[in-house]
Amino acid sequence: MNRAALEHRLQRAWRDDDRLAHLLRPLAALHGAILRLRVALYRHGIKRSATLPVPVIVVGNWVVGGAGKTPTTLALLDTLTRLGVRAGVVSRGYGRKDEQAVRVLADGDRAEDVGDEPLLIRLRARVPVAVGRDRIAAAHALLAAHPELQVLVADDGLQHWRLPRQLSILVFDERGLGNGRLLPAGPLRQARDLPPPPGSSPDRLVLYSTGRPSTALPGYVGHRQLAGAVSLADWWRGEPGRMERLHALRGKPLTAAAGLARPERFFDMLGQQGLNFRALALPDHATLDPLPWARTDEVVITEKDAVKLRPEALQGCRIWVVALDFRPEPAFEEALQRELRRLLPHGPSTD
Repeated sequence: MNRAALEHRLQRAWRDDDRLAHLLRPLAALHGAILRLRVALYRHGIKRSATLPVPVIVVGNWVVGGAGKTPTTLALLDTLTRLGVRAGVVSRGYGRKDEQAVRVLADGDRAEDVGDEPLLIRLRARVPVAVGRDRIAAAHALLAAHPELQVLVADDGLQHWRLPRQLSILVFDERGLGNGRLLPAGPLRQARDLPPPPGSSPDRLVLYSTGRPSTALPGYVGHRQLAGAVSLADWWRGEPGRMERLHALRGKPLTAAAGLARPERFFDMLGQQGLNFRALALPDHATLDPLPWARTDEVVITEKDAVKLRPEALQGCRIWVVALDFRPEPAFEEALQRELRRLLPHGPSTD
């Protein structure tokens, strides 16, 4: 069973709470014991969260895989930019060649060296980004390179307890809590009652990324929709996707490829736009080297995959990048502004 098939099988087990999920319960119990041990180490001061000179906003989730953290991070950065807040991003940089190395992203960096999601965030949000398995070291490197930053946003750092946080944004999709069990018997990365590490603020905002609440936690909703298509070369030049370009692909034989945790969601949205395609589900963070499709194919891909494909190396390929637009409801931005007034009592810098 390949990785994509295994991920799909686990997702089904967590959704249906089937026999496989029950067989994995002893491993989930071990996972829970390790989490409780970590809680005890922090509670008794054996381990401690670090301190940083600027507030940290963590974007994360309790459920593994594809809940919408990166689109939420991009929407958050868009709001911070419009409010005049100078923000940078720290991320692990999952899937890069050397995950131990700390690196501040620069022009010309490749996804295999810095990670696909951090590179996408830098290209889309145009903010400073640093990667490192040790988020504290990444944060210090980023602040040293960009001392003007007022806020750090941690993309997927909820379970990285050494990282302090003054606000957490907890993201859920339509799966909610799944079967409510810890990994690997369920999708939960942490226990629901796990307290924040000592020294970190318990303040959080809950955001549902698929238009409606999927747990009992009070929160806000966001809406996903496709923002249109653009050629791979034009995407790298910074041109936005256009819906008329996406609609022009109707009736053409296409291959739709997606290296996402949950590629079926991308395929569903393409189908809703009337596109006729062969679905090619790839493992999350797939390298795309070699290409998993024929060079004669006309292909639509996600932005997360586009960062791994330089157009100058793909002469003759007809590749369209289909962008995703994610917008939280206005009440979420109002709540975020209230939190920012708490985190930045003197307001955003204007120099």
